[in-house]
Amino acid sequence: MVFGVFQIIIDVAAALFGGLMLLRFWMHAIRANPPAQIGNFIHVITGWLVGPLSRIMPGHNRQKWASLLGSVLIAFAVTGIKYFFIFPAFKPKVMLVLSALTFFNWLIYGIMGLLVLEVIFSWVNPHAPLAPLVRSLNSPLLSPLRRVIPPIGGMDLSVLAAFVILNIISRYGPDLLLGLL
Repeated sequence: MVFGVFQIIIDVAAALFGGLMLLRFWMHAIRANPPAQIGNFIHVITGWLVGPLSRIMPGHNRQKWASLLGSVLIAFAVTGIKYFFIFPAFKPKVMLVLSALTFFNWLIYGIMGLLVLEVIFSWVNPHAPLAPLVRSLNSPLLSPLRRVIPPIGGMDLSVLAAFVILNIISRYGPDLLLGLL
């Protein structure tokens, strides 16, 4: 029971931190400008890892790639901590695949969370202060779908199509990763 509680705490903390690292990466990648409070919060929470990683990253856009690398490292660390007690013998291939699954889940559920926020803002308050940020974060995913799926009766069904695609990916993507074992 104690190990189960410990595992839940580690999962939640790592998922929040890894998700913020992915959000920071995505905001840098698409050049989104968050409101000052949100941007400061993300930079303060993730800065302790992104700062040192960006100093060792070569080339242009070091902050962006350091955020992505930080998220991958967190996935690897949390997988190592959780499964150290389950698998007494260290197997690098198993650790890499389980870390990739953790990172994959964070990515899929993060995108789904942003899509849910988009739906809520579009129906409840499209002029909310965070609505433009959420819209800009989702537009690279939804724009290609909007070109293919026209609005029906004034309703944009591209978010529904994105959810269907993400559910298919979340269902069969882990099987492909586990096939690497």
